[in-house]
Amino acid sequence: MADETAKGTAGFIFEMGVMKQAKRTGWWFTGNNNPESIADHSFRVGIIGAVLAMMEGVDPAKVALMCLFHDTQETRIGDIPHIGRRYIKAASNETVTADQVARAHPAVKAGVQRVVEEYEANDSPEAIVAKDADKLECLVQAMEYRAQGNMLVQDWIDTSLSSLKTASARELAEAALTMSPLEWRQTFLG
Repeated sequence: MADETAKGTAGFIFEMGVMKQAKRTGWWFTGNNNPESIADHSFRVGIIGAVLAMMEGVDPAKVALMCLFHDTQETRIGDIPHIGRRYIKAASNETVTADQVARAHPAVKAGVQRVVEEYEANDSPEAIVAKDADKLECLVQAMEYRAQGNMLVQDWIDTSLSSLKTASARELAEAALTMSPLEWRQTFLG
């Protein structure tokens, strides 16, 4: 018979699978009826976070870990779009995370809570970079949706761009804004 903390940890892992199915609802306002999943978003936020951390000279593993866990609470409260937050008072991400890992292995419980708390506090260099990674991913995704014909994404681009704090994130955003999402292929195709 499995140990209760092993079952609690396995349950947390199963719950994280919900992120693969749950859609990022803010994109519905742009007319996109099949937006990326929360897991799709979180994966690229992790990649961007590690890249930005390398450029900014902070711990890329720590930043990537924060990015990986930054939206895990949405398995329980959903992806509340910014406009919805005006009307809905949801529990804090720290509270949701504590409930999610309450039955997990003690090291998992402490580790996940620590990562989410630091991200939400946004007062360490790594947390600032992780928040920038989230905003930069939104900007890049909006540009991809625009390239696919969805022209109602400019507000997402503008809001994301104005939210960036680090020089590296602003530099990458400006570069991204000057190119096609598939321009990287041309290097190899000649």
